[in-house]
Amino acid sequence: MFVRTAFRAVQPLKRNLISRSYATEPAKGGSNTLVLAAGGAVVAGGAGYYFFATPAGKGAAQKAEEKVKEAVSGPAKKAFEGGDQGFLSLLLEDVETVNHNTKKFRFKLPEDGMVSGMQVASALLTKFQTEGEKPVVRPYTPTSDEDAQGYLELVVKKYPNGPMSTHMHDMKPGQRLDFKGPLPKYSWTENKHDHIALIAGGTGITPMYQLCRAIFNNPNDKTKVTLIFGNISEEDILLKREFENLENTYPQRFRAFYVLDQPPKEWAGGKGFITKDLLKTVLPEPKSENIKVFVCGPPGLYKAISGPKVSPKDQGELTGILKELGYSKDQVYKF
Repeated sequence: MFVRTAFRAVQPLKRNLISRSYATEPAKGGSNTLVLAAGGAVVAGGAGYYFFATPAGKGAAQKAEEKVKEAVSGPAKKAFEGGDQGFLSLLLEDVETVNHNTKKFRFKLPEDGMVSGMQVASALLTKFQTEGEKPVVRPYTPTSDEDAQGYLELVVKKYPNGPMSTHMHDMKPGQRLDFKGPLPKYSWTENKHDHIALIAGGTGITPMYQLCRAIFNNPNDKTKVTLIFGNISEEDILLKREFENLENTYPQRFRAFYVLDQPPKEWAGGKGFITKDLLKTVLPEPKSENIKVFVCGPPGLYKAISGPKVSPKDQGELTGILKELGYSKDQVYKF
């Protein structure tokens, strides 16, 4: 049964907050209930907020400087080259606590001056093996810039009974973890789409952030971006500062809508179910030319929004809310 709450307007840069129960939880038995609350600013948000391009920020200037250095000294050596390279053992340099169940891990690349070799969008495989047991292998998308030299960073949420996330959360600086990649996902080139929408839950935000970095660090890329990001609580919102900076720097091209299942009392939104009306309001129209909708999160999110993918190479059929709203399979990509 759907429960709806009253709409309330908020300050322009504090977007209305929507809530759903499956945002950061791993798969469980039973039904996948969707919870949302949408405020007046969501309803008021229309198609006319994007059409002004702001100047390139600090990231673009840094990239330009790196391009000059590259022209003088040649391209930086890549740590990960894909193919049959095999796994590389990387040293854990630093661990930072992000919140109650999430940490940021900084790993040192084999040589100073090296870059990871990651593409946009792509991921890395991580591997560890306990003596006498089968190896544990899991994919992660780095949150560090593809041009960062000498290191890469991962933001990892610890899930109950998650063998890799538990292992990493127990790691200390000086220990090592095996990596392999890059694993190509959706190949991005500047202005590939006029408008993209990113629907993420929990740590499904990391490939979305990778896309946003590539777009907004490139002064030639004018793609418009809408983000809908679901979490259980406010402290679970990963990379929120980075997305707020994008929203403040590129207000005509980037908008973020946050979804909380357990909002605090001072939270501007409320609770309810995610409806087709909400997504119809904030997403680009399916009949729009050259758009793409990306989905990444726990199984419940896929089931409700787009349907699951069959395998890394098989996107599966499009189902769920996006199909009901009229989007085609070609307009949706499931990470």
